[in-house]
Amino acid sequence: MTAGIGTARGVAHAPGRLTRMLILGGVGLVFAVPILAMIEFTLRRGLVGGYDFQRWIELFQNGLTGEYAPILAALVNSVGLAVGTVAIVLVLLVPTMLLVHIRFPRLRRTLEILCILPISIPAIVLVVGLAPVFSVLARYVGSGVWTLAFAYGITVLPFAYRAIQSNLDGVDVRTLSEAARTLGAGWAGVLLRVLVPNLRRGILAGAFIAVAVVLGEFTIASLLSRVNLQTALVVVSKNDPYSAVILSLLALFVAFLLLLAIGRLGTERRRPARAFTPTPTTSTSGGDQS
Repeated sequence: MTAGIGTARGVAHAPGRLTRMLILGGVGLVFAVPILAMIEFTLRRGLVGGYDFQRWIELFQNGLTGEYAPILAALVNSVGLAVGTVAIVLVLLVPTMLLVHIRFPRLRRTLEILCILPISIPAIVLVVGLAPVFSVLARYVGSGVWTLAFAYGITVLPFAYRAIQSNLDGVDVRTLSEAARTLGAGWAGVLLRVLVPNLRRGILAGAFIAVAVVLGEFTIASLLSRVNLQTALVVVSKNDPYSAVILSLLALFVAFLLLLAIGRLGTERRRPARAFTPTPTTSTSGGDQS
């Protein structure tokens, strides 16, 4: 075994410890350098020189009031859009994937192409196509910011599909569904009590990716003249770039906490099995029998 990738009979195996450390270190730098630069920027004292926490203290003391009030409203909009997008995608995507996987396996490739297709379409092109749809939608249900959930449902579809499909490939859903149906369960019970619990990790991963995409989306909301967290941060940055960067760091921190929470929920809690101690049996000898 070398420090790089180990091989046996020409077959590549897991990389060595040094290779893993180098890869993780490089990936860590890619994420750490921009975040550290943002923190350094917020701590600058301007022309005076040096660093302090004055801007952080002022932002927390004053709260999201005055010129920062739109941030709070935009944050509420983004959270509502994230919840709506997750609901739309999962309620429509999970049953469809299971139905195709169980009843119509020949349509799996077609479904995959349809779900992956939005990732190849630029956001600005997507907006051009959605603008007439939203104009018609505004006549009947209004033009509130919540209507962006339909557009976001399309943009997060490829990511949610891949997350759920990777989990679905490792579960024999056909055998599980047939066993549950044999025991008298209805299709609703099969879906909610048998299949969904086995796909929990994929569903949670898809939900987190959807939330991350919605919280960081700017192009669609800006071109459709809707207000979300990213568009509000751009407006605030024109007057106070330091506070905008601080709020962006807080949003990243919240997303990190959300990742930890979902990872915790997706981890199977297994209790350690107790060691089985066989009970000694007493045997009677032949001399004791009459």
